[in-house]
Amino acid sequence: MRLQQIASALLALGVMATATQAWAYRVYVSNEKGNDITVIDSETLEVIDTFKAGQRPRGIGMSKDGKELYVCASDDDIVNVFDPITYKRLHTLPSGPDPELFTLHPSGNPLYIANEDDNIVTVVDVKKRSVLAEVPVGVEPEGMGVSPDGKIVVNTSETTNMAHFINTETFEIETNVLVDQRPRFAQFTDDGKLLYVSSEIGGTVSVIDPAAGEIIKKIEFEVRGIVPEAMQPVGVRVTKDGKKVFVALGPANRVAVVNGETFEVEKYLLVGQRVWQLAFTPDEKLLFTTNGNSNDVSVIDVESLKVIKTIAVGEQPWGVVVAPE
Repeated sequence: MRLQQIASALLALGVMATATQAWAYRVYVSNEKGNDITVIDSETLEVIDTFKAGQRPRGIGMSKDGKELYVCASDDDIVNVFDPITYKRLHTLPSGPDPELFTLHPSGNPLYIANEDDNIVTVVDVKKRSVLAEVPVGVEPEGMGVSPDGKIVVNTSETTNMAHFINTETFEIETNVLVDQRPRFAQFTDDGKLLYVSSEIGGTVSVIDPAAGEIIKKIEFEVRGIVPEAMQPVGVRVTKDGKKVFVALGPANRVAVVNGETFEVEKYLLVGQRVWQLAFTPDEKLLFTTNGNSNDVSVIDVESLKVIKTIAVGEQPWGVVVAPE
């Protein structure tokens, strides 16, 4: 009897450990047309919840402590702030008209928001919930990236075709780098030595030396049987060691795997239709992609570079973020 009790206790502990592990990461997907957020368990790779998020949710991110979920409600002209566990809306942040994408300062404050309709970047204090600055940029600002040291925030303007380097202390543009047509995303490497800017219509990713403000390489993409016009780079994510760069190629329905040292494309992974944005789990074991036209998310095993699952989500998934540990 004693042995049975011990066995039962060990089994219970095992179940608890498994349950705890299953909730290690939550994946949040903004559904642009569905006006809601889909929540996925990264362990079971199953949808666990859906909640309303305002009109036309797109850009999505987390506070540094993981206690607040930020969502751009583009048609409401605000950033909604939710409790990521209860899904209750805690408050809102001022954003300017049509917020699309944002990036958070490495310290956790402020938030830098691209306002597509009025050609500005709005800087918001997330604690005081007030606007610190409005920075005029190019036409149709979208992509936002911040350097690891927090000194520079980069905005990409879709129509001006530039990456604007903004000083985070003075809120002045220090450098403009001309890239290919319709830049959509800006992503620094963790060491801050490189910046990747995707150009959707240009079909390239520009590799920029931030210190020099110069393009050192343009990455091009080619898949047999896919017309060049369909190779439309959007979301970009880089592993912490900088050795692998993943690029979402829009209507090509592929994620390109790029060598972060040679800048050569090593592989193309077939995912869902119109792949848009990407997000790693904190341990970088999985990469999630939002596929806007097939209304699903693809899950990539980063080590094996294989798509291991497709998960149906809401209508027109756009952005994705994974909760920190």
